[in-house]
Amino acid sequence: MRVAVTGGGGFLGSHLCEALLRRGDSVVCLDNFSTGDPENIAHLLSDPAFEFQHADVSVAMEVAGRVDAVAHLASPASPPDYLRQPLETLAVGSRGTENALRLALRHDARFILASTSEIYGDPLVHPQEEAYWGNVNSIGPRSVYDEAKRYAEAVSAAYRRTHGLDVGIARIFNTYGPRMRPHDGRVVSSFITQALTGEPLTIYGDGKQTRSFCYVDDLIRGLLALLDSSELGPFNLGNPVERTVAELAELVLGTTGSASEVKYHPLPVDDPVRRRPVITRARDVLGWEPEFDITEGLRRTVAYFAARPDRLRTSAAAIRGSQDETVPLSAVTGPATGDRTIPGPATAASGVASAGATGSSAAGS
Repeated sequence: MRVAVTGGGGFLGSHLCEALLRRGDSVVCLDNFSTGDPENIAHLLSDPAFEFQHADVSVAMEVAGRVDAVAHLASPASPPDYLRQPLETLAVGSRGTENALRLALRHDARFILASTSEIYGDPLVHPQEEAYWGNVNSIGPRSVYDEAKRYAEAVSAAYRRTHGLDVGIARIFNTYGPRMRPHDGRVVSSFITQALTGEPLTIYGDGKQTRSFCYVDDLIRGLLALLDSSELGPFNLGNPVERTVAELAELVLGTTGSASEVKYHPLPVDDPVRRRPVITRARDVLGWEPEFDITEGLRRTVAYFAARPDRLRTSAAAIRGSQDETVPLSAVTGPATGDRTIPGPATAASGVASAGATGSSAAGS
């Protein structure tokens, strides 16, 4: 099978390219490295089954020769990235998705979309199953990512209904592992970077907010299972084991052996309080569930980060410089649990999330 992977130079995209090659497929990787990293695919360039195209898929997307499947992973995916590139994030979720869909349609190819748990917003239903429609602030600072992915799902489903295109949708929950950028704003990467450099681990909010952390190898197995099926979904792909951010901090400190202290900062705008996937559909239909325990996943991820001390030092300084860029907790604290409403419009000043923000997304690069 010959697979076009958009965002193939990113965190998840590069792992998907590698997994496809490992099982004998050919890969065309498309990326403009707006948030990806050439290092992620450097070891693949000598493989004759791997082809790289430097391309902005929001502008145009063309692949010569046969295409059997298109995996659309291109998008900024962490709060600092999509808040720094709001229009680009909306463009890749809309025009980029449409270009990828048209490529799949021209070749009568299977199309899978890397969507996100962020489409559930700050959920009023817990845990989240695919039938839940979400609680998203459509004009808040995070909406550029949330709504881009919601549109991407809508247009993908419309192509299936209108053109009979073979479409599949994955909603990816927090994923971590090697090839994450130390400064990307995801909570796992921020904590590991801070612990290995002796910086305080920064928790945003009270640390009781929860996430469910899926190791990258597990997530990629899920994407391959979706790619090989003819199912639409959507499918939640994530680890259903829920942990507080404070618990994650302790795990990272234990894994690294760091003596770093923990400091608390205000919570960013619209940061979800709880996040945990229901994966019954993926288990029953795709035969998929995660296998990695978080202790082993963190051990592998820490080893990857520790092998790049220069990047760690630079990233630690970037994270440190962002800690005062969140908004006061009082600005985003809503009614008591059970009577929470969507927060109102944020001011321009509140639209900048910290590089260490805990409400980080998993999908994309």
